[in-house]
Amino acid sequence: MSMVKGESIMPERQYLCIDQKSFYATVECVARGLDPMKTNLVVADPERSENTICLAVSPSMKALGVKNRCRIKDIPSHIKHIVAQPRMQLYIDCAAEIYAVFLKYIAPEDIHVYSIDESFLDVTNYLKMYGMSAKELAVMIIKDVKDTVGTICTCGIGTNLYLAKIALDIKAKHAVDFIGVLDEESYRAELWDHKPITDFWQIADGKATRLRNHGITTMREVAMMDEDYLYDWFGIDAELLIDHAWGRESTT
Repeated sequence: MSMVKGESIMPERQYLCIDQKSFYATVECVARGLDPMKTNLVVADPERSENTICLAVSPSMKALGVKNRCRIKDIPSHIKHIVAQPRMQLYIDCAAEIYAVFLKYIAPEDIHVYSIDESFLDVTNYLKMYGMSAKELAVMIIKDVKDTVGTICTCGIGTNLYLAKIALDIKAKHAVDFIGVLDEESYRAELWDHKPITDFWQIADGKATRLRNHGITTMREVAMMDEDYLYDWFGIDAELLIDHAWGRESTT
């Protein structure tokens, strides 16, 4: 389609999805002056039984194979670790400090707080002002959070909210710098055959089982499936599933 003289092309949107790595455990390490990447710590109420679920485990514990939200009794006896009493107000205060760092760079109307430790930032209109790419801006914000608050960020960067979330959940955790980047093309090239399909946002065990019963185990297979069948199986929810299979997301 030809351009009308004076018509401008809308910039491709860029979103950051910033998450705090092992948030509660990291906050407890920082409060004790300990390195969260090297300290074995779990957040759990020590006054309860050994069946108590750990609200968080530090990155070093995860590296030793300890699962997040495990029970205290499931931690191998040879792993020496600190058990930190949960302090929810401390975590809320820390989350507010992190939000204040975001506000140094991004206006509140372009920030969506998704949970206590995860936020979406629409940085589309800031990149030209800062003279940076989305990744360069992400690196700057992440460094500021580390310097100011002490917590460790992971970040997904995407051309829509869904891709930013998937870049965070699937790619960032395996990246040396804890940053993952996706657009629709790279999503299909890199993740269409990714398993398990439950790693994708909004696909829990129940939906995955229903898909598997129809021979579908990847997002590529969802995208290739006749849409009429998907609507028969999932109703209106199929619309979201189909969009996400192609890496599309209309919500801004």
